[in-house]
Amino acid sequence: MRATVLYSPGDVRCVEVEEPRIIEPTDAIIKLSASCICGSDLWPYRGLQPVNEPAHMGHEYCGVVVEVGSAVSTVKPGQFVVGSFVLSCGKCPNCLGGWPSSCVNRQFMSGGQAPIARIPNADGTLVATAEMPPEDLIPSLLAASDVLGTGWYAADAARVQPGCTAVVVGDGAVGLMGVLAAKQLGAERIIAMSRHKPRQELALEYGATHIITERGDEGAAKIRELTNGIGADSVLECVGTQESMMQAVNAARPGGSIGFVGVPHGVSLDGQMLFFAQKNLLGGPAPVRRYLPQFFDLILSRKIDPGKVFDLELPLEDVAEGYKAMDERRAIKTLLRL
Repeated sequence: MRATVLYSPGDVRCVEVEEPRIIEPTDAIIKLSASCICGSDLWPYRGLQPVNEPAHMGHEYCGVVVEVGSAVSTVKPGQFVVGSFVLSCGKCPNCLGGWPSSCVNRQFMSGGQAPIARIPNADGTLVATAEMPPEDLIPSLLAASDVLGTGWYAADAARVQPGCTAVVVGDGAVGLMGVLAAKQLGAERIIAMSRHKPRQELALEYGATHIITERGDEGAAKIRELTNGIGADSVLECVGTQESMMQAVNAARPGGSIGFVGVPHGVSLDGQMLFFAQKNLLGGPAPVRRYLPQFFDLILSRKIDPGKVFDLELPLEDVAEGYKAMDERRAIKTLLRL
């Protein structure tokens, strides 16, 4: 079959690879309905994360089960499933406590930019819909596998509550999902930080009430202007750079909360600064599996439409153009048809 492989920074190709098969009794094989490129895929693509050997790309996925291992009991062939980008056992204390993204048997999904994928730890990772979903909802269900879950976790970790003021740092796909999540969780004011008109428009559609174009200290100052000099109750950090993290910390009020989900690259925080700032910090890989049943209810009832975040659709063979478009910020997120 054909699949995406990253050979070195900037060198991503659709090439012939071996079709996946059952290896462990806990595995499932699924035929993907669609795939996509994640913003985090751009870190190795840009050379900001080591590429020591050819890497099979893709960790967001949904599709139909075609085969399961002998130990799999919660899904069966013919069912439509969505799974987290973190593969979890579902049985360890961390999984049972609601933190499958810290599963003691944790693995990270790869090889999802392909027509067929192997899913280890299928019982603890995959969730089946009650019936086959309509074709037009496939993009939204695909988003549930990572980008929606990550944006939602940013809002959850930032303790977004009804009536609060929330700030979203980052206008990529995760940041836009953070806006959507903050709206669903009841934030009264949602301040999206964005300089790009199409992203601003989608943020407003998802529920943003204010747009701030300034960054860094100027951006934090603008937030304080909107909050009587105090800062926001909740801040969602959805980028992962030093500048974005400091902007998030400076935008939160004392006692406020910061949910950080951008994979950190070059981020360093001063302990004394954090000590006197008196702000809550929670982040990390999103516990997407925890949220999937809730996402199914919202998506299948058409109460939310996270699939709108895909503004470029390409065949898998053109995956290199999808990476390039996202790298050059000509696209928010690329959907790959298989």
